[in-house]
Amino acid sequence: MDTADKVEGKFEFLEHTADAYIAAHGATLEEAMGNAALAMFEVMTDTEKVAATQQENVEVEAEDEYALLYSWLEALLVKFELEGVFYSKFDVHSIKEDKDGFKLKATVYGEKFDPQKHSQKVGVKAATYHQMEIVKEREKVTLMFILDI
Repeated sequence: MDTADKVEGKFEFLEHTADAYIAAHGATLEEAMGNAALAMFEVMTDTEKVAATQQENVEVEAEDEYALLYSWLEALLVKFELEGVFYSKFDVHSIKEDKDGFKLKATVYGEKFDPQKHSQKVGVKAATYHQMEIVKEREKVTLMFILDI
């Protein structure tokens, strides 16, 4: 299975002059958040070659859904930078809203970066709020965002 088959319908790369502009899709906000993370790591490497041998729990909190998307991607990017782990599977268990904002709970799966195994595509510096959109339709959620590369 090539990468195109694996990600069909999960996300797409949109036209942008300098950065990576992504539209991540899902039936729910949780699924779209997982696919947004998958897209970010696909910018960096071929996620098909990243084994799900390590598992970690991740929780992020934010005041609104836009900040939650930003915080989610940034938390994963920081984990990659500090621990040298590429992730390829993202199970977003819940996104809950309370009086303080939103909380996302997920389990992420991946493995340590191995230059013999993992091709390096483009480095991602940060997620951005620029042109960020969250579109909720009846049976589909689309998250559009730009990664600074």
